Amino acid sequence: MPTPSMEDYLENIYQLIDQKGYARVSDIAEALAVHPSSVTKMVQKLDQSKYLIYEKYRGLVLTPKGKKIGKRLVDRHRLLEEFLRIIGVEESLIYNDVEGIEHHLSWDSITSIEVLVEYFQKDPERIKELQEMKEANEKEIEDKKP
Repeated sequence: MPTPSMEDYLENIYQLIDQKGYARVSDIAEALAVHPSSVTKMVQKLDQSKYLIYEKYRGLVLTPKGKKIGKRLVDRHRLLEEFLRIIGVEESLIYNDVEGIEHHLSWDSITSIEVLVEYFQKDPERIKELQEMKEANEKEIEDKKP
């Protein structure tokens, strides 16, 4: 399995290729806010691990293994964003929260969250009830403050 850092790179590379049709070292560096030399080192590691094929000055291509993992990581990210929206996390916090938790959850936990998200999405009334419960809880906490 890839390390959390490798996952971040694979996720971004997959997204860049999906959006632009290619991913250059400079694009990856910009997306991850790192130096191009750091990208080159990681891309070489990903090449050695058979997640992609990298040729200096020619770019990179995800292998089937890299595409599969990349898609899975992008899907995990989107799922966690949706989960946090459903449970009422402020939109401005969602991206950083997902970045903070996505590497620390098992795939079993991700699958359980996916089932829970599907449960709520099947009946929007459930989401409304959850939001009402959260608001009531927040009001109760606020009322107890001195």
